[in-house]
Amino acid sequence: MNERDPASLPIWLVDDDPDVRASLSQWLELSELAVRTFERGQATLDALAAGEPCGVLVSDVKMPGLDGLALLDAVQALEEPPPVVLITGHGDVPMAVEAMRAGAWDFVEKPFAPERLEACVRRALERRRLAQENRRLREALREGDLAARLLGEAPAMVALRRQLANLAPTRANVLVLGETGSGKEVVARCLHEASGAEGPFVALNCGAIAAELIESELFGHEKGAFTGAIERRIGTLEHASGGTLFLDEVESLPLAAQVKLLRALQEGELTRLGSNALIRVDLRVVAATKEELLALAARGGFREDLYYRLAIAELALPPLRERREDIPRLFYHFCRQAAEVHQRPPKEPDAALLAALSRHAWPGNLRELRNMATRYILDLALPWEASASAAPAETASLAAQMEAFEATLLREALSRHGGNIQSVMEALDLPRRTLNQKMQRHGLRREAFLSQEERG
Repeated sequence: MNERDPASLPIWLVDDDPDVRASLSQWLELSELAVRTFERGQATLDALAAGEPCGVLVSDVKMPGLDGLALLDAVQALEEPPPVVLITGHGDVPMAVEAMRAGAWDFVEKPFAPERLEACVRRALERRRLAQENRRLREALREGDLAARLLGEAPAMVALRRQLANLAPTRANVLVLGETGSGKEVVARCLHEASGAEGPFVALNCGAIAAELIESELFGHEKGAFTGAIERRIGTLEHASGGTLFLDEVESLPLAAQVKLLRALQEGELTRLGSNALIRVDLRVVAATKEELLALAARGGFREDLYYRLAIAELALPPLRERREDIPRLFYHFCRQAAEVHQRPPKEPDAALLAALSRHAWPGNLRELRNMATRYILDLALPWEASASAAPAETASLAAQMEAFEATLLREALSRHGGNIQSVMEALDLPRRTLNQKMQRHGLRREAFLSQEERG
C-alpha cells in the first residue's frame, strides 16, 4: 500500500463560523501545516468517503446540520478514520470526555490559544504516523514470513501470497484448491498463523476417518453415547473454537455429516453425540480439496449449500509443473533441510540434474520434490534414474531452463570461491546488488559455501 507521509497530509478544519475558520487556518498555515476548511459536517464526510487525503480532522461541536458529535460517529465508521479533534464550548467538558470514549483523539476547550491547537494537531499527526508505520511493519513481517513459508517467485505464487495476506486477518472461511502434494495444509497453517487468532490450529483429514466415526471426530461424544464410548471426547469443532479448523479432503465427508457440519457453522453451536446441551463455537474453517465441489454437488456427492458456506473465499494452489521456474530454488531448499535432518553434508545439484528436474512431470508436486531432494542427499537413486518406465517427462519452458542454468552457474561460482562474494562478483562480472537479488531468488546463502573452519 502506497501511503503518503501523514506529516504532508492537510489538516481539515470544520466550523460554520467563517472568522474562526480564517483565523485558525492562518495560524496553522504559518506553522507550516497544510489546511483545508469546511463549513458543514456533511460536506466533510462526503469528501472523506470519497477518499480525499486528510491528516487530522478538527471540528467544532456546535454546528447546524451534521454537528461535531454526529460527524465523529460517522468518521469512526470509515475503514481508516483520521484522528478527530473536537473544539468544545465552555462547560462541555463532560460531553467531550464522552466523545473521546467514542473515538475522538482529543478536545480543545474554548477559548484556547492557537498554540494549544497546533500542539494537539501535531501529536495526532505523530500518532497517525506511528500507526501507519506499525501497520506497514506488520504487513512486511507477514509477507516476509509468507515468502519464507510459501517459496517461489512464479506469478501464481506471488498472487497467492498477496491473497493470503489479505485474507488472513479476516474470519472468512476459505476453500483451498490444489492437487495432491501441492501444499494445501501449509497454506492453511499460514492463514491461521497470520490471522492472530488466539485459539489453536486443528487439522482433520476427512478421508482418513471411517464414515461411522466422522461425526464423533467432528462433534465429540459423551460417555456411553455408543458402544466403545468409554469417556467423554471433545470434537475437533469444539477444540478449534477461537482458532482454525483445517478439513483436508473435505469431499470425503459423508452427506449426513455434511448436514450437521453446515448447521453447526450456520448456528455457531453444536451438540456432542449422546447429549442435548448446546455448545457455542466460534472458529474459521479452512477446507481443502482436489475435487471440483460444485461438479460433485451436481452429481449428488456434496451439498451445494455447504460448499457456499465453506467457499467464502477460494485459494488455488498451482501444481509444480505450472511453475517450473521455482523448481531449482525449491529443490535446493529441500536439499538443505534434508541435509540438516539427516546430518549429511550439503550437496550442490549439477546442471544435468537441474535440467532433469525441470523436465519431470511432478505428479506428486512439492511432496514428490521433497522426496527427490532427500534421496539425493542420501545418495539414493532417483526414480527416473532407476526405471525407464518413469512418469513421462514434459519439456521445460525456455524460462525454466534459463532459471535452472543461472542457478547452477551461481552455485558453481559460490562453491569454487568458497562463498567469497567479491570473487564471485568478479568471476561473473555482476554488480553486488544484482548478485544479491539473484542469490535471493534462487535461495542461495553465502554461509552454505563457507569452509568448515569459516563456519566456526
